[in-house]
Amino acid sequence: MNRFILFFLISCFLSNTVLAERIKDIATVAGIRSNHLVGYGLVVGLDGSGDSSASFTDDSMRNMLEQLGITLPPGANLPIKNVAAVSLSAELPPFTKPGQKIDVNVSSIGNSKNLRGGTLLMAPLKGADGQIYAVAQGNLVVIGLNAGGNDGSSVTVNVPTSGRIPNGATVEREVPTSFINGNSITLNLHRPDFTTAHRLAEVINDTMGLGTASAIDASSVRVSAPVDLSQKVSYLSMLENLTFNPGTAAARIVVNARTGTVVIGQNVIVQPAVVSHGNLTVTITNDPTISQPPAFSNGQTAVVPKSDVEVTATNKGAFLFNLGVTLDEVVRAINNIGASPAELVAILEALKSAGSLNAELIII
Repeated sequence: MNRFILFFLISCFLSNTVLAERIKDIATVAGIRSNHLVGYGLVVGLDGSGDSSASFTDDSMRNMLEQLGITLPPGANLPIKNVAAVSLSAELPPFTKPGQKIDVNVSSIGNSKNLRGGTLLMAPLKGADGQIYAVAQGNLVVIGLNAGGNDGSSVTVNVPTSGRIPNGATVEREVPTSFINGNSITLNLHRPDFTTAHRLAEVINDTMGLGTASAIDASSVRVSAPVDLSQKVSYLSMLENLTFNPGTAAARIVVNARTGTVVIGQNVIVQPAVVSHGNLTVTITNDPTISQPPAFSNGQTAVVPKSDVEVTATNKGAFLFNLGVTLDEVVRAINNIGASPAELVAILEALKSAGSLNAELIII
């Protein structure tokens, strides 16, 4: 089946089937969000694949040993080939309490070639405010692989210089949220739309009482809520499970010119237009000939270039889009002319430039 027809059928099925959605699937509560954490640490136990010439790794090792009460003699060389300096990153989900665990991503920042088999030593994870919110430590899980021979040949699979520590950080501080304060909450839509915001406020008012919710703009709806925290949790539990029909998305066409994937959304209409589609092919062939000099002329054999240029114009004709052309007719016309992905993009861009296409054209 032609891929244009396939995506047309999918689009028609989705556009003709109106399903009610839960509030929790299309909106989030303002103030309830995750927070990014970052840190610096040392991975030890590497089998010679650590940093070989990173001065900051050597300095970090010395500082760590001094904090543990070990004094190194001046000029002592540390075996940093078994150690790698790494950056740490993690995401702290909302309402995470002290003592709970979160995952940690570990990435080399030196010239280490492989972190496989390493162990991260205790390292703090800080937020954007500079406060420590978690402490990370544990054995790395590295999917990548790097192997080499004495002749200089090597094989690398995935990325061996980054890994992950599942549940590798213990939360030490809770991030305060605005959810516990005030007598109202704000619901933020994932996709701003005035129609959706209006319908969201309507369904809440119909269920909880007139005046409970009001749409602030195309993205936010303010809802009155109890001040008591336990009542607010129960209240929000009821709100997020309410269902309603959100507004339809704006007319949009997405084209991936590399793969030929085309997705045409609902409400795409083409105004009256005439499209002429054709191909111009220029073929150049080189057929060199050998020139032989006359006998006893002391001349030299030479290669004389000879080129033939042929121009072929293939006209696939023109087709007419009448007033109020539907999605079905657009796809059928494109399939009839056998347009390639690149040609389809050119046709759609021409229609958009002529003002005959009401949809937003997105080319990726």
